[in-house]
Amino acid sequence: MFEETSRIMFDILYPWLKAFHLIAVIFWMAGLLYLPRLFVYHSVAQAGGELEAKMEEAEAKLLRIIMNPAMIVAFVLGLVLIGYNAHAGGVALWLWVKVALAFTLIGYHGFLAKTRKGFLNGGRPKSEKFFRRINEIPALVTIVIVVLAIVQPF
Repeated sequence: MFEETSRIMFDILYPWLKAFHLIAVIFWMAGLLYLPRLFVYHSVAQAGGELEAKMEEAEAKLLRIIMNPAMIVAFVLGLVLIGYNAHAGGVALWLWVKVALAFTLIGYHGFLAKTRKGFLNGGRPKSEKFFRRINEIPALVTIVIVVLAIVQPF
């Protein structure tokens, strides 16, 4: 009886968990797309100048207020959803590929956070062109993740 009641309760919560997972992913992706753009402006800013100070503040707030919390919520809710799917009948291959791509984005997030520290130390870790190019990475990975989640090809 308890097991059936908890399953019914989780069936009611499941769409809400998916919705909040998706909301967190959208916020996180916005940050992953925007932070490299800030790095473009930061890389051309005069060292010690007003623009550099504004970029450092914007980068810190973006990571601390939006990106880090959104990544954590997306990750935790993703684990809960995977657990539900595993309990409900197994986890398909497409989901494991999606998880691997999500870990790729977590690594990219870490790279951006580390790059920000390089700017804080007064350096220019990479060129403006580099940051313009890597700005496409999360968009491409997100396209694949969305296709996997919606189409579930395998």
